[in-house]
Amino acid sequence: MQVTYILMAVIGLVTYFAWERPEWHRRLMLNPYTVVHEKKYYQLITSGFVHNNGIHLLLNLFTLYFFGLAIEQIFYTYFGELGLVLYILLFITAVIVANIPTTIKHKNNYNYNSLGASGGVSALVMAFILFDPIRDLCLYAIICLPGYILGGLFIVYSIIMSKRNTDNINHDAHLFGAIYGVIFTLLLRPSTFAYFIEAVF
Repeated sequence: MQVTYILMAVIGLVTYFAWERPEWHRRLMLNPYTVVHEKKYYQLITSGFVHNNGIHLLLNLFTLYFFGLAIEQIFYTYFGELGLVLYILLFITAVIVANIPTTIKHKNNYNYNSLGASGGVSALVMAFILFDPIRDLCLYAIICLPGYILGGLFIVYSIIMSKRNTDNINHDAHLFGAIYGVIFTLLLRPSTFAYFIEAVF
């Protein structure tokens, strides 16, 4: 059984469990104030396995399905069985790393909460783009662009929206998850950078 399906099932089950138990939903989501002042560090991980609503969950699972399966196969091709461990490690550590800037930024705001697998998913998307930069990727099946262009626009968009802070989306998690996905992949297989440059130019 492919690891991505297991990961999707775990995220779906934990989210459903939390929806049925509002107290657990609050415990598992990221609240930077309680992470810093009450040392609830587990929220840096658990927040990646709970979601706000059905649309939020489906969007992340949909993206995880396509890019998770692709990265799982790529890592397995290059690293064998170890690649599956590295794949899970990328996702889990990306969720943590993506949450750290948010935690620092809102450490004194008791009313701020964040949740969702977006940080981990963003890391997988950017990792995929490094391996296949010129493949067309479609945004909601409407706008289709080569991966390296769409990835660059995604990072710029996340930076702009993070500064504006006009919606309830944690753009910092998207941004730092994406950046971490690039760093993790390049540290794991530095030759990917040369391939990326050659493919683009």
